[in-house]
Amino acid sequence: MDISRNEQRVLHVLAQGGRIHLDQDDDAEERTVECLTREGWRMGGVDIVIFRKLKRKKAIASKNGGPYRITRRGLELVRSQLDNR
Repeated sequence: MDISRNEQRVLHVLAQGGRIHLDQDDDAEERTVECLTREGWRMGGVDIVIFRKLKRKKAIASKNGGPYRITRRGLELVRSQLDNR
């Protein structure tokens, strides 16, 4: 299964220890997605569309209401690079 370049970038950040926070408003219509690196920096270019694609492919998951992290399936989808930093 192929994944887009933006999805690949997000999975690399998550593989290195990053996380995704999904915030919902009270009416549950407006959702914001925030991807944080392991150092706490915010990664730009992550929106609800990319989040839904990764969740549909079972590349990310949340446990006990915590932030979304990469799954084993996500690690399989990520292509390795020489310098993954």
